[in-house]
Amino acid sequence: MPEPSNPLEPGSPEEVKPKVVKPKKDKREKLFTQEFPLVLTASPHDMNVASTPKIMWSVTAALVPSVAMGLYYFRWQALWLVLVCVGCALLSEAAVNGLRKLPFTIGDGSAALTGLLLALTLPPGLSLVSAGLGSVFAIVIGKQIFGGLGYNIFNPALLGRAFLQASFPVALTTWVFPHTAKYAGIDGLGAATPLGLLKFEQTSTSYLDLLVGNIGGSVGETSALAILAGGIFLLIKRYADWRIVVSFLGSTAAFGGLVWLFNPTGYPDPLFHLLSGGALFGAFFMATDMVTSPVNPIGSWIFGCGCGVLLVVIRVFGGLPEGVMYSILLMNGVTPLINRYTRPKYMGEL
Repeated sequence: MPEPSNPLEPGSPEEVKPKVVKPKKDKREKLFTQEFPLVLTASPHDMNVASTPKIMWSVTAALVPSVAMGLYYFRWQALWLVLVCVGCALLSEAAVNGLRKLPFTIGDGSAALTGLLLALTLPPGLSLVSAGLGSVFAIVIGKQIFGGLGYNIFNPALLGRAFLQASFPVALTTWVFPHTAKYAGIDGLGAATPLGLLKFEQTSTSYLDLLVGNIGGSVGETSALAILAGGIFLLIKRYADWRIVVSFLGSTAAFGGLVWLFNPTGYPDPLFHLLSGGALFGAFFMATDMVTSPVNPIGSWIFGCGCGVLLVVIRVFGGLPEGVMYSILLMNGVTPLINRYTRPKYMGEL
């Protein structure tokens, strides 16, 4: 009689094979595969085909009228100032990219725009060495030290000008007369801005000169018409937040008018506040910087009103006749707080 086979021996019919328990696949894993890309960003969400280079070069194009008027009134001084500021900004950007071993970003137009904006806010007679230092500071300290475009807290061009204001205060407040028939034969180194004339000499300037720019001042801030032409282009293309522009200029006119009512002979009227100095230039081209301004509508209104009120306070009660630069930089500093406390509620949030 044959012996019964051992059921535990391999090959026996009664061999019990252990069952392999496969872990259940989590159906949610497919949400994290490349088949279902998910991009999380902060609201508001804007489906726009505009790219960074397109926006930057469009803003540069909007500055062409101001550049043209600056070249017309200040000739070679303005031309060399623009070339040096833009050139130093591009070289600084390329140098930092090389040191950080990052792709070169001079093609996106942001560095060139920073240099151009800085040049247009400077006196035509400023030395080229000082202007170049301001561009280097604007790119390296105002932009790249924070991580590059999109990470900077303050407007780089204004930060560069603030550096020059602190380093060369006399040169930054020394103006030249335009090269026009009106000032023919007058010493070109003794000019003053309309704000300075009114504040320190109680001398007013005609609104026509303020509109066309036949006055002493920064390279690109003298002609209100040229600034308006470029600013309206930005609003039409939606590259500038109209809420910031309206609230900036509106609060400047409202608060400036309120102060003017108390002393009409000693303080500028609302229209003079808007047309003189860098109010229009700052409202259209500086305060609307997408990186350093609030990201939601309510925050934009608060930001613009803050800039306008601070501008009038500095002009009327401060020691300087102009305050656009400081007003915008101060509001840049509180922009993160504005974004935090004006954040729209999440869907379903109480």
